Amino acid sequence: MALWIMAGITFREAARKKILWTALIAGFGFLVLFGLGLHYQLDDFNRGDMSAFLRYQILSAMLMVGLYTMDLLAVVMTILTSVDTISGEIASRTIQAIATKPMARWEVVVGKWLGFTGMLAFYVTMMFGGTLAVGYWIGGVTAQHPFRGGLLVFLECILALTVTFMFGTWFSTLTNGVIVLGLHGLAFLGGWIEQMSGFAEGSRLVLLGVLSSLIMPSEAVWRRAAFEMESPLAGSLQFSPFADISVPSLTMIGYAVVYLLISLSIAIYHFHQRDL
Repeated sequence: MALWIMAGITFREAARKKILWTALIAGFGFLVLFGLGLHYQLDDFNRGDMSAFLRYQILSAMLMVGLYTMDLLAVVMTILTSVDTISGEIASRTIQAIATKPMARWEVVVGKWLGFTGMLAFYVTMMFGGTLAVGYWIGGVTAQHPFRGGLLVFLECILALTVTFMFGTWFSTLTNGVIVLGLHGLAFLGGWIEQMSGFAEGSRLVLLGVLSSLIMPSEAVWRRAAFEMESPLAGSLQFSPFADISVPSLTMIGYAVVYLLISLSIAIYHFHQRDL
């Protein structure tokens, strides 16, 4: 019971944060810009004699770019809204008012984690659904497997959230944010290095990409999501940023889930051991 009470309190606190509303406003601005881009692209098409098939492929590629941008916004919002949840409360000693109550410490961590998970479910649903709706309404295009892609985007956000919680039990808010953003940047770079292996034909590039994914599998989860959502033609084009050059396997997705559970377990254990 206490677990769900903590989850509800955390959800309401997260909903009141200015950064969440800022992220929602930024997301709305993104959808407007994305819709205008599709609209103007269609205007250019109507003035030419391009085939319907090629038009659809270009608009599908624009949809993937939109989903990629949405994914980046969601991950950054996840980190920024949750970065001071534990570390900030420990530094300000407000955590003592919660941890000293008849509530197990693991319930505090898991309750807060569940609260933010609910908030992320709402945000990802709004942004992901909004991007698909704009793409279909204006451009008449949609993702190949939107449900699978949406679940993977949500998994990536939950992964970032859990890692942020884990480091929040060890470090200050600023250090925590730098570490998690740095890890996500490392994963992002590693993913692109692995994609470049299709041009260089070098196994060492693939190895670097795999190693970065093992350190932080967030980008690997997104690349699998892109694989599930993109059109077969876009995936077959070697020069496309979403080409099927090195697609993370389902084993890597399973690894990401295990990585998430281990990170949450470490967060619970260290918070329980830490002197508040």
